Amino acid sequence: MLIEFFVFLFGLCIGSFLNVVIYRYNTGWKITGRSKCLSCDKTLAWYELIPLFSFLFLKGKCRECKSSISWQYPIIEFVTGALFLAVYEKYALSMYTLYYIVLWSLLMVIFVYDLRHKIIPDGMVYVFMFMSLFLSVLTVSTPAQLVGILCAGPAIALPFLLMWLISKGAWMGFGDVKLALGIGWMLGLAGGFAAIILAFWIGAFIGILLMLFRFGNLGLRSEIPFAPFLIIGIAIVFFGNIGFNDLISLFSFTT
Repeated sequence: MLIEFFVFLFGLCIGSFLNVVIYRYNTGWKITGRSKCLSCDKTLAWYELIPLFSFLFLKGKCRECKSSISWQYPIIEFVTGALFLAVYEKYALSMYTLYYIVLWSLLMVIFVYDLRHKIIPDGMVYVFMFMSLFLSVLTVSTPAQLVGILCAGPAIALPFLLMWLISKGAWMGFGDVKLALGIGWMLGLAGGFAAIILAFWIGAFIGILLMLFRFGNLGLRSEIPFAPFLIIGIAIVFFGNIGFNDLISLFSFTT
């Protein structure tokens, strides 16, 4: 339990850093600069930067100007800690643990950045793509497996590319095409298709709920970022060990 505790604690710290990356990426701010209150510009003290606990201690408000602190901070910190713990439970202390910790950190940034700005940051998605490909190539043992994994990325990305071309970017952004390419290399063909199917199911369900309850004046023509649904699909497949055949079996009826 002690190792699990420190893995979770490490995830909280990395989650705090990911929040900085999400807020400062492509803004001109240095990632390594001192953290400040976004309302009053006060430089934060070290005890105001303790992941999760500072938010609770300060009751979600800036100590200086009393403005509300975004709930994004503790949520991202907690979820990152939970993801790191889940990766450790899956791979224990191994090379894969460190590798997937980096991959999931990238996916966390992509998830929130797309949710906030409706765009997938190129720098993050390119690193995710090439790290997924590199790890997959390292794990193959036969030429046939190598060909299969190399083809998995383009096969998963092809439907997204066609939607992007046909709609001229109205249905799907090109960032989603690049993300799908990395998904294929990370999960393989069967796992990649399972993640895509789950993403469309979850996206359709949540989109209908948001329109029914008129959240944010959403309508049929509203733009909803799709990367978060793709990443949820990846998480379900990756941590739940769910494949394409498992989804097909949901529609199979035996007598």
